[in-house]
Amino acid sequence: MASHVVRGFTAALVLGSLAQIASGQDRPNIVFMLSDDQAWYGLSVQMHPEMPNSKSDFHRTPRLEELAAQGMRFSAAYSPSTVCAPTRASLQTGKSPAQNQWTKAAPILTAADNPRLIPPPDPDRNLPEEEVTIGELLRDAGYATAHYGKWHLGGGGPGNHGYDEHDGNTSNGDAAPFNQPDNPGDVVGMSNRALDFMAEARDAGKPFFVQISYYPLHYPENASPDRVAYYQNREPGNIHNNVQRAAITEDLDMGVGIVMDGLDRLGLSDNTYLIYMGDNGANGPAGAPIARGKGTVSEGGIRAPFIIRGPGIEPNSFSDVRMVGFDLFPTFAEWAGVEDLPENIEGGSIVSVLENGGVGEIHRPREQLVFHFPHYQSAGGPQTAILLGDMKLIKYYETGETRLYNLRDDIGETTDLSRELPHKAAELEALMGEHLAAIGAQLPTVNAHYDSGLPTSSGMGGGMGGAMGMGLGMGQ
Repeated sequence: MASHVVRGFTAALVLGSLAQIASGQDRPNIVFMLSDDQAWYGLSVQMHPEMPNSKSDFHRTPRLEELAAQGMRFSAAYSPSTVCAPTRASLQTGKSPAQNQWTKAAPILTAADNPRLIPPPDPDRNLPEEEVTIGELLRDAGYATAHYGKWHLGGGGPGNHGYDEHDGNTSNGDAAPFNQPDNPGDVVGMSNRALDFMAEARDAGKPFFVQISYYPLHYPENASPDRVAYYQNREPGNIHNNVQRAAITEDLDMGVGIVMDGLDRLGLSDNTYLIYMGDNGANGPAGAPIARGKGTVSEGGIRAPFIIRGPGIEPNSFSDVRMVGFDLFPTFAEWAGVEDLPENIEGGSIVSVLENGGVGEIHRPREQLVFHFPHYQSAGGPQTAILLGDMKLIKYYETGETRLYNLRDDIGETTDLSRELPHKAAELEALMGEHLAAIGAQLPTVNAHYDSGLPTSSGMGGGMGGAMGMGLGMGQ
């Protein structure tokens, strides 16, 4: 449980070399805060400089507004996946969910559930010990490391994967008991545990890497009563109007504020990068500025809030450079002075962009970004998206249909250009196939026993509707 902290930090200090401790004083600290199921437009922080509706018209996040004023917002930041566990594995490994072959949380349908297509099999759902995590990389470089809150990756928990101190092998259910008015969702508890760890590292002369994986917006029923009462009397917005969800959002914001105030109190703010990001999109309400939500590779499922402050970052600035969560692995490594990265890392460091006012390029092994979700969860069934330049193509495997959008002009994905630009659609579809094959991605297969007269167990067996057309392609 999150209230029982596993402490290995003191032993790690004893084992750490004096050289590591001395050199660590010159390297920046890193604090990475991850929210759960929070929409790109779910904060009271405007995430796009030209889109007033890229912030909530109901939720209040005053501390995140402060963080944004002190740092940089990326208007085109993406979570590695449209669901949580694959994103979390990707953040730890620097690889996409497709390469990790961890593309779904649960449940995963089988042929017996009667889907038209059979998704890739259920992964082991345990982070492999042979994977070099960002925790291991930074700990080996002399950093004190800690993880608090939602782990959701099995594998024995954070202690088996590079973290000196942690809350254990936690998952969503560990947030359920935290319905205390003064500690909703454990946001206060884990924020303070993190600050205690930072103080110990400071006193030991070691740089630190701390990941705080907040449980909210899960369990909105755990929101603090005072905030629930406030939102019950607040005029609903056109986009957001759910009282419990708004209240737990502001409770989460409170946790961010505790960390910000604590860094100031400890004298650590000037040499600490503080990062805030969402793990995936949220179900899109009517009037949302981007389409659909969690469980799809539409913008509403994968575009995420991302705010960062720290040394050399221009206050109250924006970047429209496209970044993705697995870019953080090489970014953190560069700050730590680590040059030798594991093989097959797919991200690229964003340091040069941060130091250049948000302008520049992120250099990855492949120019395009691919978001692979070969599962049934929301509208469209199994699907994959590829983004290159201004263009985005989504492929729906049940029908073989592809949809093409120009995100520069149509962030809401309202106008399909695939018929107008068939050559561009074909080019991107072919590149998508090459990309997935190169990283060993798993694809859905035809269910030979599918019966259209029977329901699918999950109720999500139908995809885009109409004739199947299949169009699996890509080596199948």
